[in-house]
Amino acid sequence: MIYLDAAATTPVKQEVLDLIWPLMARDFGNPSSHHGPGETAARALDYARTAAASTLRVRTGDIVFTSGGTEANNLAIIGLALATPRGKHLVRSAAEHSSVREACDYLARHHGFAVDVAGVDRAGRVDPAELAALLRPDTTLVSVMAVNNEVGTIEPVAEIAAAARTVGALMHTDAVQAAGWLDVAELASHVDALSVSGHKLGGMKGAGLAMIRGRLPLEPLLHGGGQERGRRSGTENVAGAVSTATALRLAATGTGEFDAAQRRAAYLIDTVLTGLEGRRGQGTTAALLTGDPVHRVPGIVSFVFPGTHGEAILLELERRGIVCSSGSACAAGSTDPSPVLLAMGYEPDVALTALRLSFTAEATEVQLTTAARAVVAAVQAVATEVGSA
Repeated sequence: MIYLDAAATTPVKQEVLDLIWPLMARDFGNPSSHHGPGETAARALDYARTAAASTLRVRTGDIVFTSGGTEANNLAIIGLALATPRGKHLVRSAAEHSSVREACDYLARHHGFAVDVAGVDRAGRVDPAELAALLRPDTTLVSVMAVNNEVGTIEPVAEIAAAARTVGALMHTDAVQAAGWLDVAELASHVDALSVSGHKLGGMKGAGLAMIRGRLPLEPLLHGGGQERGRRSGTENVAGAVSTATALRLAATGTGEFDAAQRRAAYLIDTVLTGLEGRRGQGTTAALLTGDPVHRVPGIVSFVFPGTHGEAILLELERRGIVCSSGSACAAGSTDPSPVLLAMGYEPDVALTALRLSFTAEATEVQLTTAARAVVAAVQAVATEVGSA
């Protein structure tokens, strides 16, 4: 089996396992308890906070450990918006993850916020000038993801953040798919809040963090024990925090492999596109690469295959030993076309044929070469079935 669904989740790295196992099996104390086991856990939590802050080059007080990327996005958006009295206006992009879209929708439904949505081009990229035109004196927060989780497009976060600052708005970026490919510390330097999910980076599921500037007022989503400096109540998941911080550190050190991975991804893309282009005259529609061909991370490659059945392609690929997905794992099982692809201008029937191949920097040339050839063969097989139906 060749696993190409890293944008959905990744296996836990050995170095992470080595650190977290004792925290679950031996040093399991509550970090708020004032005894030996509790103090051991508290030291581990302090290590995690210091390590995460060091990787992002921020203050330790800027780190809030969460249950994952979804909570981090919700905490940053809802928490900052409700605690900031300047106005009730939000701006997000049309290609955001559902946790960002729905957090903004919640604020609109229950707290009277107005939400403007900045469109994206055919490549899924936001035009900073077009977004800037939506900003108002009462804009509270702008949220634009760093890397799109479905098509891999890199967004111009620094330029958008600069535009937000001109009206005094805060800037949040969902960096869940950026870590491991982009310099997350550089990203963090431009924004007021940033979200990370541990299991996308070789950490455990159910753990993540939000970098939210400690000077900013924040309305917590969870109320109770006052943990995380009152920003996120609940007994801390110490193993999860150490897991996320360690995975983030390891991912940050792996960004030097970007160029090599980019070459492997380029071969995969070229093999699929050229391999299927030749079938146009035989009644089979060619593949189309989605996302920006230049401003993209190598680890997310997405295609659509007009005239085919997307689910059938996935099943055919799994039969051939290639495990991948049609898009966001959070939408798995949905019969609706991807909102991201629709925002990019794809027709619903074409959006339903999407195929996402996602991988880490450790993916080998042999794996991606094998996968590329399997995609061509699978699409040809499914297209033949469709044509003969």
